[in-house]
Amino acid sequence: MFVDLSGLKILVVGGGNIAYEKLQKLTEFTKEITVIAPEVSEQTQQLIKNHCLSLYFRKYITGDIKGFDVVIVATDTIDLHKSIYEESRGTRTLVNSVDDTAYCDFIFPSYIKRDDLTIAFSTGGASPVFAKQIRKYFEGMIPDGVGEFLAKMRKLRYELPKGKERMKQFEQMVDDYFANHFKS
Repeated sequence: MFVDLSGLKILVVGGGNIAYEKLQKLTEFTKEITVIAPEVSEQTQQLIKNHCLSLYFRKYITGDIKGFDVVIVATDTIDLHKSIYEESRGTRTLVNSVDDTAYCDFIFPSYIKRDDLTIAFSTGGASPVFAKQIRKYFEGMIPDGVGEFLAKMRKLRYELPKGKERMKQFEQMVDDYFANHFKS
């Protein structure tokens, strides 16, 4: 499932390398992110500054999830993962506890993002390393100009009237694109 994160409020608990990796990915989709951590790595702090994210230098306090739609627990403290997950039960807040699927409502796939194209790879939590490796394998297959092609397709979707003729035209354009860019 792909979810539009714009307009959703996201909380990241943690400020180390794990949090940095999640923040790198999240900032590609939204800037409505708050970070709570007693300590923050230099690279995480720089990323927070570059994207104008909110930062609170302190430990997580019960109740901090209130008002957030999504919470990412990016620490190595299993008790905190469990506590935040249990706190979220009965609310509409979705929780991801990094590397701890027992305390997750969802998992992050490994993905490729090129402008409007996003391709996700997931093993359902079985092996994030495998998902990452298969993503790398497919990454090199995507043509550099795919963003421009998709921008053209987006524009045409708004200009041309819906119906069979438009669908036929789009199918032909995509077939031509693949024939020219994905040679076997």
